[in-house]
Amino acid sequence: MLCRRAALILLATSGLSPLAHADPSGGDPFRSLQWPDLRREFFGNAPVVFDDRVKVRGPAFAEDPMNVPISVAALGLAEIETLVVFVDRNPIRKVLEFEPRAALASVGFRFKLEQASPVRAAAKTRDGVWHVGGTLVDSAGGGCTVAGATRKDGSWAATLGRASGKLFASSPLPEASSLPGASRLRVMVMHPMDTGLVGGIPAFYVNRLSVRDAQGRELLRLSSFEPVSENPVFSFDFPGRVAGGLRLVGSDNNGNRIDSHIE
Repeated sequence: MLCRRAALILLATSGLSPLAHADPSGGDPFRSLQWPDLRREFFGNAPVVFDDRVKVRGPAFAEDPMNVPISVAALGLAEIETLVVFVDRNPIRKVLEFEPRAALASVGFRFKLEQASPVRAAAKTRDGVWHVGGTLVDSAGGGCTVAGATRKDGSWAATLGRASGKLFASSPLPEASSLPGASRLRVMVMHPMDTGLVGGIPAFYVNRLSVRDAQGRELLRLSSFEPVSENPVFSFDFPGRVAGGLRLVGSDNNGNRIDSHIE
């Protein structure tokens, strides 16, 4: 008791609070005050570790907050079941959820950023542990609360749901250098991807995509959410060459179907 009293007196005379060394961010590398809530929201009581093997790449400053390019790769981890991407300071935090299945644990896309924020990816391995990486993207902001170009000019209805894709014989991922046979698939879906945060325009977005091979086997599955950019383009990587005859299928949150063949 005397030792504790002496310690409090020492802190008081030095001008420090007993809580001066407490970290309100819960050990987050970005010192984000949102992190404790994010951890509870996305992971509950599951184990979480910050892991440099989850690579998140994006611009230091987003010149166009409605189209911020991000790539995620977690090739240094084995047995990844799910990748989740989320943004601390967006009004809608969850951007996408990706199940690699036969693909590599990597995905590229563009999204809307409301203000400067850490952008994070979390990879869940088969043992139930979430491995979290991230990058800080600065921005003037406002990307989530502005209508897209096709919504403004009304052209979205004429192209809604059109999809296309292209296979590339190699992958530009630095992490894929040890996989000389790695290939890339890029797909695009025409859709306004409305966040629901613009007056008079309800949320309207692609919420499910799946790539299947010629035999109908599902190679990957993606759930996307409102912050993904208008007319989204997604890049996926595979450990080897992927044969043609692929099929991209999915839907949006209004039940409109997406179905396109990729040769």
